[in-house]
Amino acid sequence: MRSELSDWLMDEPACVECVELTAEHFFDAQPEWLPVLTARYPLCVHGLGLSLGTPGPLCPTTLDKFCSVVEQVDPLWVSEHIAFTRAGDIDLGHLNPVPHVQHSLNVLSDHVKELSDRVGKPVLLENITTSLQLPGEYSETEFLNRLCDQSDCGLLLDVTNLYINSKNQGFAIDDWLDQLNLDRIVQLHIVGYSRRAGRYFDRHRDPIQPELYELVENIVSRANISAVTIERDVDIPSPDILEHELTRLAECVRSTSRNERNSSGHISRMGPT
Repeated sequence: MRSELSDWLMDEPACVECVELTAEHFFDAQPEWLPVLTARYPLCVHGLGLSLGTPGPLCPTTLDKFCSVVEQVDPLWVSEHIAFTRAGDIDLGHLNPVPHVQHSLNVLSDHVKELSDRVGKPVLLENITTSLQLPGEYSETEFLNRLCDQSDCGLLLDVTNLYINSKNQGFAIDDWLDQLNLDRIVQLHIVGYSRRAGRYFDRHRDPIQPELYELVENIVSRANISAVTIERDVDIPSPDILEHELTRLAECVRSTSRNERNSSGHISRMGPT
C-alpha cells in the first residue's frame, strides 16, 4: 500500500485480492482511507524496524506502535525480516544479515514468539538480499528450516531477493528450493531487479522481469501460497501497469498453483499452519 494508490484501491479493481501495509507508515498518523481499506480487503502488516535479529529486548516503543497498527486493521498475519536494524541504541537504517548460528536462531525465535504473543497473529519471516556471506553453523536453507521449526512461524519468501542472491552469490535456485521446507511458505514478495557493474540490486522500483514470473511459477508449483505481493516503494507506476503485472502474476499462480481457493477466487483467511 502506498498513498498514491489509495484512490485506485478504493475503486476495488478486480485484479487486487489483498493489500499489504507497511506498519511504520502508520505509526504516527492514520489516513482517513485506512478504515475503508480495512473493510474492503484482506490485509497483512509488514514491519521494517523491529530488528528481530538484535540480541536483547525488542524496542518497546516500536513494538507498541506496531501492535497498535495491527489492532486497528486486524490483518491475516504480520511479517518482519530475518535481519537486524539496530545495534544497541543505534538505528542502522538498513536490513543487515544475521550469522547462521544457533545463537541467532535463539534470538530470532524468542522475538518471534514475543511478537506473536503481543499481536495474537501468525508471524512470517522474510529473506533479505545481502552481499555479505557470514560464516556459520548452517546453510541458509537449514537455518530457515530450523528457524521456522523453533519459532513455529511461516516464511514470506521474497522471490526477487532469492533471485538476486543467487546471481550475486553464485548458487542454483532449484537446489536452494529443494533444501527448503516449502510447506512453511505463506506469502511471496516480488518486484523487478536492477543491475550495475555486474551486480544485481533490489531498489523496489523496477518492473517485474520475465525470469521472475517464471520463478513464481516454479515456487507455486511446489508450495501452497496464500498471497503474492508486488512491492514497489518508489517510482510507483500507473494503475494500468500494476494491473498488467497483477494479472500476469495471477496467471502464473492459477496455472500452476496447488492452492485451494474459495469460490470467489479470493485468498482464504488462513495463516501458516
